[in-house]
Amino acid sequence: MTRKRQQFSLAQVNRLLLGIALCLIWLAGISHADSSRDALFDALKKAPNEAEAEVIENEIWRSWLEAAPSPDLQSKLETAMRLRGQYDFQGARDLLDEVIAEAPDYSEGWNQRAFVLFLQGNYEASLEDIDRTLDLEPRHFGALSGKAMIFITQGRVKLGQETLRQAVEIHPYLKERSMLIAPKGVDL
Repeated sequence: MTRKRQQFSLAQVNRLLLGIALCLIWLAGISHADSSRDALFDALKKAPNEAEAEVIENEIWRSWLEAAPSPDLQSKLETAMRLRGQYDFQGARDLLDEVIAEAPDYSEGWNQRAFVLFLQGNYEASLEDIDRTLDLEPRHFGALSGKAMIFITQGRVKLGQETLRQAVEIHPYLKERSMLIAPKGVDL
């Protein structure tokens, strides 16, 4: 029995190599996004002052917003945020409901809807969305801060303070840090 050797054309080899290269680029992009965000959080924690922390914070927010799984969903999220800014809370909520239905693993969809629910005074539903946000992105200092504000508003001050301390642990220059109550004998 003779073995027939299969030969590939140069074009077939090039297509195969191109496919492998594209897969590697795609995988590197995923890894790069994660490592870039990790680096941002490290830099935020080590920021020497509030001004530098604000620059880093803005980059983290941008990375959360741009993590939308599609341009259409990112556009819906941005439109919802614009509607929220115009006090059209129901219009914003309707769009965010769509974002969450289409991308249930996109943390910023949950976080933005939690914010709208908070503004509507629906604290329990907001807390549910915040918890989902934190399940997906445990370092979400915005969600933690919102959770603390809800607890404090509800009179659950001790729980609010604990949650706010968690947020400040992640983001030492968080604007809401001024709401922390110093334990007896400790200056903040």
